[in-house]
Amino acid sequence: MAVHGVLHVGLTVSDLDRSSDWYCRVFGLKEVHRQPGDNDYTRTLVGIPGAALRVAQLAMPDQEAVWPSSHTIELIEYVRQPGGRVAPLPNDVGASHLAFVVDDIDAICARVTASGGVLRNPPTEVTAGVNRGSRACYLHDPDGHTLELMEYGVERAAALRARMTAAS
Repeated sequence: MAVHGVLHVGLTVSDLDRSSDWYCRVFGLKEVHRQPGDNDYTRTLVGIPGAALRVAQLAMPDQEAVWPSSHTIELIEYVRQPGGRVAPLPNDVGASHLAFVVDDIDAICARVTASGGVLRNPPTEVTAGVNRGSRACYLHDPDGHTLELMEYGVERAAALRARMTAAS
């Protein structure tokens, strides 16, 4: 028995059209598929009787449609049986975050704030650990999901490139 990889990360959103547009504009993702989820299978899977969903699947712009998945992020809007909003803090058990590697953290932060996202902190230098010399910040998308941006420092980026080259 083996686990073969991460299929995708799912985020429940209040407005699928707005959220898909936001992630595509701010992070340069592309929407690769959209579908309804109004069937018995979906209601059984999510465990919400009577639920109906709208789903958009987003991928990195250069991501190939390869197994196990053609997308990285799945946005889900419950159009029937929507739940309430939650706002967990990063230290709350059950809280999660999605992290993006970026090459210009300041430019992405400017797009985030101009597009309705909220920075939890400004980009800060990573001073310890494996990512020392990098810059990172936490932020919230328009629905309050916690996201992280990481701009690798020169040494960390070189180490990762060397690992990738050795693996290929």
